[in-house]
Amino acid sequence: MQVILLERVAKLGQMGEIVDVKPGYARNYLLPQGKAMNSTAANMAVFEAQKAQLEANNLETKKEAEAMADKLGGQQFIVIRQASDAGALYGSVTTRDAADSATAEGFTVDRGQIVLERPIKYLGVHDVTVRLHPEVETTFALNVARSVEEAELQASGKSIQELAAEAEAEAEFEIAELFDDIGAAASEDENLAEAVEAPAAEEAEDEA
Repeated sequence: MQVILLERVAKLGQMGEIVDVKPGYARNYLLPQGKAMNSTAANMAVFEAQKAQLEANNLETKKEAEAMADKLGGQQFIVIRQASDAGALYGSVTTRDAADSATAEGFTVDRGQIVLERPIKYLGVHDVTVRLHPEVETTFALNVARSVEEAELQASGKSIQELAAEAEAEAEFEIAELFDDIGAAASEDENLAEAVEAPAAEEAEDEA
């Protein structure tokens, strides 16, 4: 099926080009989204008549997208999820989650603008690409953690493995301190017992 592109479409073509696409892709996405129209002589005449206005509209939306990209690019949003000690999520973080996290912070982002090769399935800081316009993309980060405190540590550059190692070391230190306290208490008890036994032994010798 041939369509006339009304704007640049990634991996497909530029505004005004006639391209071959699958019928389903055209009917379900390109046509209803206003990104293309059926390639006919009548529609081509309509496109030529509207070309200047379409280019002006495209330039305006591009400027708006660039302004948002300047604000959104480099941002980091926290997503709280449950996960195993190894960092594997019980579930995943999807394009919808990415869009919702940005929207919650005041940015208007649709899940269809999010570019993820695959859902995020591990804790950590993950870069996410967002396509704000056919010619404008930017990147923000999703900080996926089990708590806000863990997210803050991850934001400082520590990996989940480093955090786990630190937690293990801290636990071992606390156990070692506990045994030291127990040992010190036992030593004090021994000294006290010896102090009590000494006078008793002296009295026994005097009586003898």
